[in-house]
Amino acid sequence: MYAVTGASGQLGRLVVDSLLEKVAPDQIVALVRNPASVADFAAKGVTVRAFDYDAPETLAPALAGVTRLLLISGNAVGSRVPQHRAVIDAAKAAGVELIAYTSILRAQTSPVLLAAEHKATEDLLAESGVPHALLRNGWYTENYLMGAGAAIAHGVLIGSAGDGVVSAASRADYAEAAAVVLTRGIAGVFELAGDSGFTLAELAAALSDIAGKPVPFQNLPQADYAKALEGAGLPGPFAAILADSDARVADGALFDDSKTLSGLIGRPTTPWRETIATGVKG
Repeated sequence: MYAVTGASGQLGRLVVDSLLEKVAPDQIVALVRNPASVADFAAKGVTVRAFDYDAPETLAPALAGVTRLLLISGNAVGSRVPQHRAVIDAAKAAGVELIAYTSILRAQTSPVLLAAEHKATEDLLAESGVPHALLRNGWYTENYLMGAGAAIAHGVLIGSAGDGVVSAASRADYAEAAAVVLTRGIAGVFELAGDSGFTLAELAAALSDIAGKPVPFQNLPQADYAKALEGAGLPGPFAAILADSDARVADGALFDDSKTLSGLIGRPTTPWRETIATGVKG
């Protein structure tokens, strides 16, 4: 019995889709805050159960019968450690035999601010005694679609990554890897990233080709980039986190050439230009 937390989210939905290609629907449990949000999965025969990271007392019963669990990290940055602890404790109480967790590239040593909660969660998993798989996902290529439209509209792509290389892969690539690890029951540490990376200057060149007009890359000091993001409407703390992540790209924090991801899924990762072009063109 395979369960996926956050099954209504962008990654969770893709994991369930991938599992449906590998196992029978009645072997899959979609865990979501609002069961109505995945009515399409229920119609396919997937079991749907209410699951709220912030309601610890309800978690263990929702995991009844589950043998392998994918814990997709929560999106409430700053509150994720207690949420993840609740899920891990519930999984242990329910007798789950394997927990796979979506972490971040080189979580234990990463200088990226976002890595702190992932490192803490990895430590909780180690302390739990439950066999686990650490899916240390690199950046999603789709992350760069959030600012692509504005970059094209304003004729410039801004950031603080310098000449650093991002080894990004598509969200679907990471989802397929998670489904493979679950169905094979593999414990261990997996540093997952795209087969080929790109600099922001190369991303800007791709946007130029798509838009049919120049969209150069302008590198900014980290503080200036954070201010620009805040000026675009992002909350200050989140803007600071994004600017930090970009600046750490310049230090190589999001580069990985191990090709572990393509090895797991048995095919090359989705070319980043393809993901960007499809996303921009809609």
